[in-house]
Amino acid sequence: MLIFAFTMIFDLSTVSAQNTVSTGVPFLLIGPNSRFGAMGETGTAIADDATAMHWNPSGLAFQKVGTEVNFTHSPWLAGLGLSDLFYDYLAARKYIKSINGTVGMDFTYLNIGEVIFTDESGRTDESKNYKAYEFALAFAYATQLRKDLAAGVTVRFIYSRLSPNNLTVGNEKGTGTAFTTSFDLSALYKLQHGPKMLKDKLSFGVNLSNLGPKISYVDAAQADPIPTQLRIGIAYNLFKNEGNDLTITADFSKLLVNRHPDGTSDAFYKAMITSWKGGISQIGTTIQTSVGAEYWYGSPRLIALRAGYFYEDPTNGNRKFLTLGAGIRYSLYGFDFSYISTAEQNHPLANTLRFGLIVSF
Repeated sequence: MLIFAFTMIFDLSTVSAQNTVSTGVPFLLIGPNSRFGAMGETGTAIADDATAMHWNPSGLAFQKVGTEVNFTHSPWLAGLGLSDLFYDYLAARKYIKSINGTVGMDFTYLNIGEVIFTDESGRTDESKNYKAYEFALAFAYATQLRKDLAAGVTVRFIYSRLSPNNLTVGNEKGTGTAFTTSFDLSALYKLQHGPKMLKDKLSFGVNLSNLGPKISYVDAAQADPIPTQLRIGIAYNLFKNEGNDLTITADFSKLLVNRHPDGTSDAFYKAMITSWKGGISQIGTTIQTSVGAEYWYGSPRLIALRAGYFYEDPTNGNRKFLTLGAGIRYSLYGFDFSYISTAEQNHPLANTLRFGLIVSF
């Protein structure tokens, strides 16, 4: 029995990441929170809240005060007009003195919505309709190697339920559910020495995420690689005084996946090398670039304004959008929102909103 909807769901999931090189579970690439989402999808060199779990887990090591819980909800791919497609992200972190580091946890959930069952003849059967979703649960540990340098490691468990039914595609049989694991390696450096114009203003971050085995639904021989990604970020605090704080930041990311014409792909440890094939100009087209700015008013921080821009080469996804957002902090609580504005009409990401709630105690 052929489940046409299974293919449709997989294509829809791939659209959310917009990568020319297709992967399994692309929801892992979605920028999870509204704060950094409003800054053009940057955050690798800042990573100063619980959502560092996604952007750069090493940032957790510099967070030694209290405990934080950070939640984000987004009606995902608003441009498609699908009301039951949404994305949720929950992250928490806590410093533990006895282990000389900060631990973090996050849970990522993508609800793909109801899938209409269709048989080979095109007939539908409402009794066989089902819900499809994907989620990941991750745990991280980060510690300061020096006062200005931190490192972090993350372990992630990934589950994908594209269909609860057994599937037959050609001569291959399998299920519409799959499970795999991955891990991240990261580092964050905050310049604390040097000239006045750079000291305590400049930071660099790197995060190598989703290193792990492929995920398989039907044909194990053509299992899909998970979206292994390299992110490099830089941030600079333009000025900071009592009541005013402005930071600019930029991220550069590349998908470390190498697929072959026959549909097979390299293992993640090999793809970390082979995905750099081609000359400098060709490699440049595979790098996503994002820039952003964040302004805080108040002492302590009270109101934030944010803006950014995300660019992807036309030959490698062609996402180009402007991001805007704002935030407010009061006592133990914080609220953020972000908005994606696309120049292209009817773009799946057009008018996408993220709403974030933070509780620190």
